[in-house]
Amino acid sequence: MESLVNPLSGGIIIGLTAAAYLLLTGKVIGISGILAQALFSKDRYLPFLFILGLIIGGSAYGVLTQQTVPFPEMRSPILLIISGLLVGYGTRLGSGCTSGHGVCGISRLSPRSLVATGIFMTMAILTVFITK
Repeated sequence: MESLVNPLSGGIIIGLTAAAYLLLTGKVIGISGILAQALFSKDRYLPFLFILGLIIGGSAYGVLTQQTVPFPEMRSPILLIISGLLVGYGTRLGSGCTSGHGVCGISRLSPRSLVATGIFMTMAILTVFITK
């Protein structure tokens, strides 16, 4: 039962945050959209606070629970940059990222989000299968 506390509480917090963001801004939550707003919008305050909260919240959890996430292997910086650009392009092409489609889109039963999340998951499984 104890092993369910962290995922369950994390899911509840994500759901409450998504609902609060929708009520405050009228927009669905999605990291790629929030990052774009923080970088390119005139109204940067709330998106910036959201990103800052992600960084502080994750860091505080790691410090308080003394948990670290080990990096399994080092990757080429060029490979990381290319991968990041491809992910960014994909989020624009797919009109959102996994967090936006997966958390908010599925909860609204959006057909586009159901398809996008299915494709995300299929490609992730396929990528792991091919690379491992």
